[in-house]
Amino acid sequence: MQTSGSAGSNFPSLEGAIRNPANPNHLMVIRPIKRTVRVYVDGSLIAETQNALRVMEMGKSLYDPAIYIPAADIIPTLDPVEKSTHCPLKGDASYLALNGNEIAWTYDRPFDVSKQLDGHFAFWPDKVKITEGD
Repeated sequence: MQTSGSAGSNFPSLEGAIRNPANPNHLMVIRPIKRTVRVYVDGSLIAETQNALRVMEMGKSLYDPAIYIPAADIIPTLDPVEKSTHCPLKGDASYLALNGNEIAWTYDRPFDVSKQLDGHFAFWPDKVKITEGD
């Protein structure tokens, strides 16, 4: 995997971009969020961190940014779901539920180029409320 622009690519060279070697137009950028991030389910706080990461990804289209929260900053225990998917940039994703409702995913064995995501969870934005700032 490349971590910079590719010659001949239609996309600009983005600082720190991780590109899919099979498709250099599929890329992502991971950035730290410098504010407090909180995650709520039905009004209850389930995570609070100052160490969140924002993942911006472009593939077949420009995807909505995903916010990844360190596992240590998630308050309740999330239960594994019998589901797995594969991303050529990040690796294999596992899914998690709270009270039987799938709300999150994680790359528990991310590719080397995506190691920053190890130990982090992202949440489905339509199933949680995420706030940034104090």
